[in-house]
Order: sequence, then C-alpha cells, then structure tokens
Amino acid sequence: MPLPAARPSRVVIENVRPRVDDGRYPIKRVPGEPVEVTADIFADGHDRLAAVLLYRDAGAAWQQEPMRPLDNDRWTATFVPRHVGRGAYTIEAWVDHFRTWRKGFQKKMEAGQDLSVEFLIGADHVQKAAVRARGRDQQSLEHWQKELRSETASAEYKSRLALDAELLRLMERYPDRENAARYEPALEVVVDPERAAFSAWYEFFPRSTAREAGKHGTLRDAARHLEFVAEMGFDVVYLPPIHPIGTAFRKGKNNNPESLAGEVGSPWAIGAAEGGHTAIHPDLGTFADFEHFVRRAKDLGMDVALDIAFQASPDHPYVKDHPQWFRWRPDNSVQYAENPPKKYQDIYPFEFENDDWRAMWTELRDVFLFWVGHGVRIFRVDNPHTKPFAFWEWLIADVKSAHPDVIFLSEAFTRPKMMYRLAKLGFTQSYTYFAWRNHKAELTDYLLELTRSDVREFFRPNFWPNTPDILTEYLQSGERGAFITRLVLAATLSSNYGIYGPAFELMEHIPVAVGKEEYLDSEKYEVKSWPLDRRDSLKPLIARVNQARRQNPALQRTHNLDFHDVDNPQLIAYSKNSPDHSNLIVCVANLDPRWTQSGWLRLPLESFGLDPARPYTMHDLLSGEQYSWFGPVNYVELNPGKINAHLFRVTQGA
Repeated sequence: MPLPAARPSRVVIENVRPRVDDGRYPIKRVPGEPVEVTADIFADGHDRLAAVLLYRDAGAAWQQEPMRPLDNDRWTATFVPRHVGRGAYTIEAWVDHFRTWRKGFQKKMEAGQDLSVEFLIGADHVQKAAVRARGRDQQSLEHWQKELRSETASAEYKSRLALDAELLRLMERYPDRENAARYEPALEVVVDPERAAFSAWYEFFPRSTAREAGKHGTLRDAARHLEFVAEMGFDVVYLPPIHPIGTAFRKGKNNNPESLAGEVGSPWAIGAAEGGHTAIHPDLGTFADFEHFVRRAKDLGMDVALDIAFQASPDHPYVKDHPQWFRWRPDNSVQYAENPPKKYQDIYPFEFENDDWRAMWTELRDVFLFWVGHGVRIFRVDNPHTKPFAFWEWLIADVKSAHPDVIFLSEAFTRPKMMYRLAKLGFTQSYTYFAWRNHKAELTDYLLELTRSDVREFFRPNFWPNTPDILTEYLQSGERGAFITRLVLAATLSSNYGIYGPAFELMEHIPVAVGKEEYLDSEKYEVKSWPLDRRDSLKPLIARVNQARRQNPALQRTHNLDFHDVDNPQLIAYSKNSPDHSNLIVCVANLDPRWTQSGWLRLPLESFGLDPARPYTMHDLLSGEQYSWFGPVNYVELNPGKINAHLFRVTQGA
C-alpha cells in the first residue's frame, strides 16, 4: 500500500448530524430556521482540539461558527440559513497546539516546575500565529512572543502573559489549520420559502363557483370566490386540474363508466382537442382570466397551488403526437390506468420505460416551467410514486435551480419508505397517513415518528382530514364533533394542513356506498352548487383556528410538539412552544365525536417556564373563554354538542 501523498490529519470527524442517508440527500429548512449540527470529533493522544462549523447560503461565501465540546467527544454548533436556495455545511477540526501547550504549562506551573523552556515553546506558537495575523493583531502577537522570550522579565510576569485571556483570544482567531481534517463531501441544506414550513391550504373546484345553480363556473367566478376563502384565513388556494377534459370514455356521475350528454367528466382526465397540460378548459376561461385569478389571490394574501397530474386522456395531443410515450398492448390499444377491480379507461398513464424518455422528461419538466411563467409557485403533484424516482429528482432540482422558491407537494398515499424517498429527493411537503390515524396511540406514535426521528430533517407533513378522493369512516359518522376534532388536530399538530371545501365546512359525509371512502355525488364528476351561507357551516370556527395559527408562532412549526398525560384514552393533549418560549399553546381534543369526555390533565409547568406555586391563565382561542388553573394537574371536559377541543394560550403574570 503506497504512502499517502500528504501527511494525514490526526483528527477524526464522524457521525455528523443532521445528515440524510450519509449525505446523499439534503436536509430542509426555511430562512431563519436554525440547524443544530453535532459530530464526534477526536484524535489520538491527549492533545486539545478545536473545530468550526462551516456553512454557506446559496451562492454565498463560507462562514464559520466555533464548535463547543459536549461530552464523550461530541461537539456542537448551530447556524441559521438566511436565503432561499441550496446551501451547504461541513466541519473542520484540528489539533490545537497552543491550547495543548497552555494546558500543560498551567499544570507545570502549579507543580512548581522549571518553565524556561515552556516560555520558548509558547513563544514559538505565538510567533507562527503572528505570521498568519494582520494589522494590530499581528503587532500584538509579535509583542507577546518577544515578551515570552525575554531574558530579563520575571517568570511570574511571563506566566501571567502565557495565561492571559486576550492572548488566548488572539490565538483562537489565527489558529494553525494547516493539517486540519475536513468532513467531505460537504452536506447540503435546501432552504425553501417560509410557506414550505407554515401554510393553510384550501382546495375547491372552479367549475362549482358559478352564482347560478347548475351552471359551469369560470375562473372569473372562482376569483370572486376567493374572498370567501380569504375570510377563513387560508393562505394557499389549491385548484384541481384546470385543463381541457377528454371526451373518450368520459366518466359520468358517481364514477359511472358511461357518461350522459352534458356531463363534465373528471378534471384528472387531462387533454382534448383544445390542448393538454399547458391549456385551460375553454369553459373556465382564458389565460387572462387565470392571471387575474392569481393576482386576486395575491391581493388577498394567498398563493395559488395548481394540480399537476402526469396522465393523459385518450384525446390528449400527446397520444397522437408522441404515441411512443404510452404503453401499447398486443391488440393495438393503449394501456389505460387500472387498480383492479377499478378501471380508469379515461386515463392513460405515461410509459417511462420508452426509448424517447429524454424528450418526454424534458416536455414534462416544461409543464411546470410553463405555469411558473404564469405566476404559479406551488404545485400539488398527483401520484408521484407511480413515476420513477430519478425523474422527480432531476425535474425538481432542475426547476428549483432557476426558481428556488417553487414548492412541490407530494400526493402519495403509499408505503412509508416510498413516501420518505420522494421527500428526500426533493418534494417540499408530503401528504400523510393523518386521515386514518384516529386513536390516541395511533396519533401519538405517528407524530413522534414524524417529529422525533431523522424523518424530521427531510419530511414536511401536510395534514388533510379530507380530499375529493378521501371521505374517511370517521367523518362518515356525520357528527359535527368529528369534523371539529379533525380540523383542530390537522391545524395544530402540523404547521401545514389543508381541507377540501366547501365539502368540509359543510360537513359532507355520505359515502357512495358502505365501506367506500368516496363521496356520494362526488364533485370529481359533476358541477356542484354549494349552500355557502348555511347556518351550521364550520366557516366561523375554521376562521378562528387559522387566526390562532397566524397569531401564535408556536403553531407555525411542527417539530416543537410535546404530548402530555391525560387519564382518558378519548382525550389527547399536547403543547407547542415558540423558540424563545414566549408563546405557549396547549391543545386538548376529544377523539369521541358523540359523547362528552372528561379527565385530569398533567402539564410539566417547570419545563414550560411557569412557576408551579402561582396560578396561570388558560385562554381558549376557540371559545374565547378563560380559565385560571393552579398546579400541574387540572380537570378538562369536552362536549361535542358545544365544541370538541380546547386551544389554550397559556400565560402567567410577572
């Protein structure tokens, strides 16, 4: 085995955290969100070490932060990314010869040993640092080394110089890093816009927004509907596909494989004579109407999210112009989408294992870039787990290289490892299993997985209690308490959540059949006329929940979640605290949508920063009521006939 080309460093850097798959994928943050980095750093022998955390924002120069030792050779430091884009971080460490000498010098001095040679060794260290220094620092170090070499100065005087704190500060400023070890390759951090970490989504179908019942709505109608959405406090408005809908094998009402004349079909059957993924359904309007919609949303403080579904109706121009992009069967028909026993004859999936894959990848990437050009920066991607991982990794990186503020939401209800892989390779947010987690243990275990494991570094959950495809058994009970519980849980457990409306606020709950999770008379297949002014609508409550989220920083992150003991399995309790501990929120929810539940809640007052010997106030942000509590254990009772959750802001006077 040949000798190394250069003298190896004595320092070992390993077990760096956070790190996703040994650095194969980046971690995720938003501007201002700290990254606490830890690592095992050690060397042979007993020499003192020094280490710095190196970090940089996208396109910026490296900066550094000194690392401090913890215990058992573990070191730590924190940096805060400031700008959207792809940054990096790593660690550099070296043997600190001056600190090693200083420690030994102090021991010898305390032992009363002769220090004459030690003064000269120290002077040599200081002189080398002076060569690296500049300006007044260089002059100061030159003076120090001369004084340490002085033959006339007393040993007592030179000992004080050797241990002077100012000398140590200067030496740390100009260390000898010639033989430093550096962790390679540098780890990456993707810094997304704030909306990636904190958002409230509202999904609706533009075609159901006409003022006249039964009439097909337009994008202008949808723009007028935005005020209704804004009144509830949402900041992302999400539209299902707005493209032309195919006529071949068009689905009828309730997913009937045969449609009647005048039936509108599913928006996910994309493509017709009027165009495909870069066209707008003529009944919705024009690009001028769409751009008006985007501007109106911005005026109301909302971003527009657009659904991207990479599939084609039999009438899509791609089928004629690029037949090689689809799978042809021996009978010369195209393979339509299937999930036996379900058949989706109105949808052709793309065949990614085709010889023209480069052209297809480029074309599909350009679909995103097209809508970015029309003001869209957020995309909900339909079924990404049915397309190659390599495709998404390339596409997302390519789009974000030019537009780092773009957000991708992964709609993949599939196996956990697949969902996590999609998040690792670039998806900004992800749908989750939240809709099917109903019991306390299920919710607690799932949230701990998302917030306490390494998953937190790359997977941002977006909680949806319902979607146009998902009407869970829990909501099918039709109980008002069920909808309130799921709303409060989604909006407070996760800092990103969404609802499909107006179905949610109007508590739509009738399935197409027993045992099915699909809506009866689903809006996916017909134009609906919603009674938005219904007196029992949850709209006022939704507005209060979103107001609480906006006004309380503790609710604007997911990973600051802690669960608390309550002696009733039907009650779940948890808290969130802001980074500076100035904003404390405690939520208690009744998981039983029918019956009143009560119990004794125990809170860790000391860890909250509360004085257990004094009362504290629980301000309910949902009901407006206030309660004076004393001590760690207090009684709670929640009646679904009134409101099924408490959302407390906790305060204690000075």
